[in-house]
Amino acid sequence: MSQLAELGNLWHSIQTWLFPMLEDELGELDEKHREFVAVCETCTPQAHMASYRWVGNGCPPKDRLALCKAFIAKAVWDFPTTSALIDAVRHRPTLRRLCGWETLGEIPGESTFSRAFAAFAEDQLPQRIQEAMIKEHYGDKIAGHISRDGTAIHGREKAAKKEPKPVPPAESEDLVSTEPTRLQRQLERTLDENLADLPWGCDWGTKKDSKGKKESWRGYKLHLDVIDGDVPISWLVTSASMHDSQAAIPLAQMSAGRVISLYDLADAAYDAKEIRQMSERLGHVALIDHNPRRGEKREFAPAEAIRYRQRSSAERVNSHLHDNHGGRHVRVRGAVKVAAHLSFGLLVIAAEQLLTMLC
Repeated sequence: MSQLAELGNLWHSIQTWLFPMLEDELGELDEKHREFVAVCETCTPQAHMASYRWVGNGCPPKDRLALCKAFIAKAVWDFPTTSALIDAVRHRPTLRRLCGWETLGEIPGESTFSRAFAAFAEDQLPQRIQEAMIKEHYGDKIAGHISRDGTAIHGREKAAKKEPKPVPPAESEDLVSTEPTRLQRQLERTLDENLADLPWGCDWGTKKDSKGKKESWRGYKLHLDVIDGDVPISWLVTSASMHDSQAAIPLAQMSAGRVISLYDLADAAYDAKEIRQMSERLGHVALIDHNPRRGEKREFAPAEAIRYRQRSSAERVNSHLHDNHGGRHVRVRGAVKVAAHLSFGLLVIAAEQLLTMLC
């Protein structure tokens, strides 16, 4: 039985058995409650809680599974702050019990929520849950296209100070540098080495919008790979100032370990020889819009142009994240916590879209 067929059986059991059982116990579930239950059943956070169990040292910690489900609920309902999440859990008995707390007295305080989130972020828990979910439910299916894009993430912290670049000596101004570029180095490195080389600090970024006007922001940049069906499979968060192209090779390495795909779709920001070489190494066809900076712009062949339209799936996921699952409510500081906050939203989107493919 294929993995998507197993997912179909899971969705059937959720609809025909789990929802009726929960409604007998908790009362009628609204659309958001059903979405939350379906997401939790699809991504199975309970399978990743072993490292958070009490081992007999000190006071037993609060239930980390319930806290993890609460942060998933925060992304489902798009609560702007953790305080709003706690208030909702305290005043909505159905949500509280779906998270795993039977009584009000079991709900921990805001400081416990913050400590748990910091631990989840440090361990990259939402990223690991999403990776396991994709491999379990999509691993044996071929994805026709991977669409790649980056989006601005506004931060609520000061931009990190940058070290001034050394000024080259005057006598060497006319000499061509032999130092390899980051893209050239990435081709020869492993995924972990490439990730370690990327900038992560909060700083200022600038990009042009669809009308050609420049937009600047302080914070970070989310780089995203999306497969057919608008399912996000890989992502990473970097400094806002980093060019989109420098995330392409690490994303390609990350995605290749999760799904089998055929085409890499990207806009003109990713038009670089090294990125095309990585696609060839992976056995993919690179459909990257030509950047006319080196001369006359090259157009796609008619069949390629039709395939390239699928690239809008990455833009739809970015928009969905910002509008409905926490992309506009980044209140945490530091790249690690920002990545975890966004990952809970992308985890929800991935689970939703996997289930949507069955309907």
